[in-house]
Amino acid sequence: MKSGISNNRIRGLVAAPFTPFDDDGNLALEVVPDYARWLKQNGVVGAFVVGTTGEGLSLTVGERKRLAEAWAAAVPPDFRLIVHVGHTCLADCQDLAAHAQQVGAAAIGSMAPCFFRPATVELLVGWCQAIAASAPQLPFYFYHLPSLTGVELPVPEFLAQARRRIPNLAGIKYTHDNLDEFAQLLQEAGNEYDVLFGRDQMLLQALRRGAISAIGSTYNFAAPLYHDLIQAVQQGRTDRAETLQQLACQMIEACQTCGAGELAGLKKAMSLWAVPCGPVRPPLQNLNPQHVARLQEALRTIGLSDGYVSPASTTE
Repeated sequence: MKSGISNNRIRGLVAAPFTPFDDDGNLALEVVPDYARWLKQNGVVGAFVVGTTGEGLSLTVGERKRLAEAWAAAVPPDFRLIVHVGHTCLADCQDLAAHAQQVGAAAIGSMAPCFFRPATVELLVGWCQAIAASAPQLPFYFYHLPSLTGVELPVPEFLAQARRRIPNLAGIKYTHDNLDEFAQLLQEAGNEYDVLFGRDQMLLQALRRGAISAIGSTYNFAAPLYHDLIQAVQQGRTDRAETLQQLACQMIEACQTCGAGELAGLKKAMSLWAVPCGPVRPPLQNLNPQHVARLQEALRTIGLSDGYVSPASTTE
């Protein structure tokens, strides 16, 4: 059992892995070692598992534990494994948090409960405090996802209160499009807390506001594209950065408009280009052959028939 990684600040891209299923919708844990190697080879610095992209709330608590165990056994020591432990039941959150600590995760994260929701920042901080206390040796990240949780409380205020009440608070996974709030959150966090940006199609805008880390679905299969984008920003190559961000947006749009929904499209792109991850679970819709053909044609149109290859990697 590996010990958790100390809470050094995260820099770079963290993938939000898909949960691999077999054709019958059962966990395909044998895929995880190859998946972890793929991410490492593509320069991803960590994985945020069992979250939205991983269909975490469509898994049983037992399945979530087994998946966390598989990832903890597969990742190398220098790879940041963050286990999402969010649930609508606080006791289950606490159970999952304690389990993540036991199996050697590097950190945990939790979104707000999405059925009965906290009405104030104080209540949300209290919810997160109880979860974080169940894994006191692990850094804790609050996962802000108002589009799905319905909890759209001011995150800078959350951080201001949480830093006083959650000793192992590590930062925020910010999956929202309010860039003004994101910039304010970065200022509140300073050099003490991570603020991981969670909108792949807006990474360029976030980088321009000071982002140094991001978590996303498309970093699973297109990390080299985003590495090139980040490098272009660092080099001041504005046109190049904007071109790459536009390409990323076109890629995401192809997955969104293939006919079966964004997550199913993204998961199919992962299976086409990298690691086979199988279907999505109900109530999500899987791609039929016509959807797959539509997705492949859209990707071919934007020049991504076989995925993205960095120009630097094609030169001697």
